[in-house]
Amino acid sequence: MSGVRKQNVFNTITGALRFAAFWIMVVVQLPILFLLPRGRFSVKYMAVFMKILLVLASIKIVKHGTISKKRPLLVAGNHISVFEIATYPVMFGGSFVSKNEVRKWPLVGWVANKFGVVFVDRRPSHAAEALAQVQNAISTISYPLYIFPEGTTTNGAYVKEFKSSLFNVAEGTDVTVQPVVVQYCFHDGTPIGEEDLAEHFAYFDNAKQTQGPKCSRERSAFGQVFHVMVLGGFTVNVYMLPPPPLAGMDRKEMATTLHKIISDKYTEIQNKKEMKK
Repeated sequence: MSGVRKQNVFNTITGALRFAAFWIMVVVQLPILFLLPRGRFSVKYMAVFMKILLVLASIKIVKHGTISKKRPLLVAGNHISVFEIATYPVMFGGSFVSKNEVRKWPLVGWVANKFGVVFVDRRPSHAAEALAQVQNAISTISYPLYIFPEGTTTNGAYVKEFKSSLFNVAEGTDVTVQPVVVQYCFHDGTPIGEEDLAEHFAYFDNAKQTQGPKCSRERSAFGQVFHVMVLGGFTVNVYMLPPPPLAGMDRKEMATTLHKIISDKYTEIQNKKEMKK
């Protein structure tokens, strides 16, 4: 059945139990993470950690297409909520490029560092240093690195313009960039509409939205996880698109090209699914 599940006492209790189980899972695994050296094994373990989160949140993944076998590989995708951070490692392995502020978040920053996340300072004055960090990381690993070129999450009504600085690493190199599109649906396959996405499933800052609806209540990241658990989760469609030819392009051209590919595909699948309703 389509639509947001009506909240009641039973759903709230079930969501609370799932949320409690999530934190128990985190506490149980902290000693394992502490002992794991940061590197290939800890990155692989991230998929196990995130799979448990997806199961507890009732998030189902439907794959469309295949991940490129070329290396080094940078995967660029749209960003609707915190659940993309769990979806990508479960599907493909690998790790992320993240803003440096995340490193300072209590517990989250430490766990992210263990999971091989590459932290970069996005201030213009630190652009050269950030570029060197990513280039060094991507040249020494055999797994993909993921970026969210929008620089933030959105309400799911559109794909924000991409920040070109994130494509410095691919400029004039043999780095392959693969576009990926995520779409949120109810468990019966019906796409979640803009109003429901904004109100319940997307995780974003109202002040940073330039299109589409806003939510009546902004939640913290963990508040959003709890809310989705109460709602019974959702299905995420992941479309892996062919890497476009980017040779000879500068970072701004890459950002424009990849934004159009991802934005056009997102609009297409949303409209196509809507017509089937």
